[in-house]
Amino acid sequence: MDLHSGLPFWIVKNEFFDLYNPLRENYKIDVAIIGSGITGSLVAHELCEAGISCAIFDKRTIGTGSSSASTAQLQYEIDTPLCNLVKKVPEKIAVDAYFNCLQSITDIENILKKTKVDADFVRVPTVFLASNKQGVELLDREYEIRTEVGLPVNYLDAKQLKEYQNIDGIAALQNDTSAMMDAYKGAINLLKYHQKKNDLKLFTHTKIEQIQEVKDGCELISEHNHLIKCKYVIIATGFEAGQFLPKKVMSLLSTYAIISQPIDKKMIWPHRSLIWETAEPYLYMRTTLDNRLIVGGEDEEFYDPKKRDDLLRNKIKNLERKFKNLYPDIEFITEMAWCGTFSSTEDGLPYMGPWKKGEKKLFALGYGGNGITFSMVAAQVLRNIILGKNEPRLETFGFDRPQK
Repeated sequence: MDLHSGLPFWIVKNEFFDLYNPLRENYKIDVAIIGSGITGSLVAHELCEAGISCAIFDKRTIGTGSSSASTAQLQYEIDTPLCNLVKKVPEKIAVDAYFNCLQSITDIENILKKTKVDADFVRVPTVFLASNKQGVELLDREYEIRTEVGLPVNYLDAKQLKEYQNIDGIAALQNDTSAMMDAYKGAINLLKYHQKKNDLKLFTHTKIEQIQEVKDGCELISEHNHLIKCKYVIIATGFEAGQFLPKKVMSLLSTYAIISQPIDKKMIWPHRSLIWETAEPYLYMRTTLDNRLIVGGEDEEFYDPKKRDDLLRNKIKNLERKFKNLYPDIEFITEMAWCGTFSSTEDGLPYMGPWKKGEKKLFALGYGGNGITFSMVAAQVLRNIILGKNEPRLETFGFDRPQK
């Protein structure tokens, strides 16, 4: 299945990781990681740093799955607002999920600093706009619960929103803890770093057809019938992980994004804030380091790639119009556009760990709009599982987490 189409900006912007290294013989490794995007690269980083021998397997060229289409906005906010999440899962789990997302932004920042990997990581604020009166009611409830549990948040009324963000709106929530990055650039550079430092093996154009647990770990069969023996396998393939799950745990959505031509730096909106709104599906916006503007949203239920792609032209017009409503004085000329497929869950939380306790087949599934921050958490959780350490975050992000 095609994960995206159109022209994702990040592949055009960056040097292509043009590695062709399909698996041509049977192979043995302690941990096999399926997926070479930002999730797989963060997992590989955590394992390599812990001294765990691992290798990457991907059916595509490195990093050219969903990571190449990600708008890479790093926020502690989850697609499901906290005031609604506490109605779906126990409050302790909901709050823990939010604080884990908050911490993961700093964890990613520290990894990039330590490894000196360039991923265009920049700290920026987030502004969460009320789209209408119902949105104001949501913001009121969200502000109250975030304040109560100690999450960083500020409330902006219409006047403050105009002064801070130059938007004529009703109200917004703001915080200074967010970041933006280039997920494709980060993934490929992190993998290159560990190729050099830890002799990390990367196998491209190698599709894994079967995974079977055996007495001493797992056995993987590639499409060309090569056998991979490992103690653990980590599946970091997003919604494509469905073939290895006992049952469906996610819904598929199509999302659309446009990026502008470079504009004068003076015309960039204030603070380079990440901007999103309460409407569903919501609009989301960010800037790039070369002074472009990215606008995304217009999500649709996913049926097949052709139907998704056929909608792209109309979605471009809708996104341009919505941007113009927010910033009529900023000229937005679309230079590239793309659409992609991603997954969401009933409660908005990701899944990580084994399907059943003790299994050697582990998942790192950062479903939802917080895929990168969730992936950072998953990388730490799976590292601890492999090291035999207690991992309390499985109660929040595991497959058997309690629901209300």
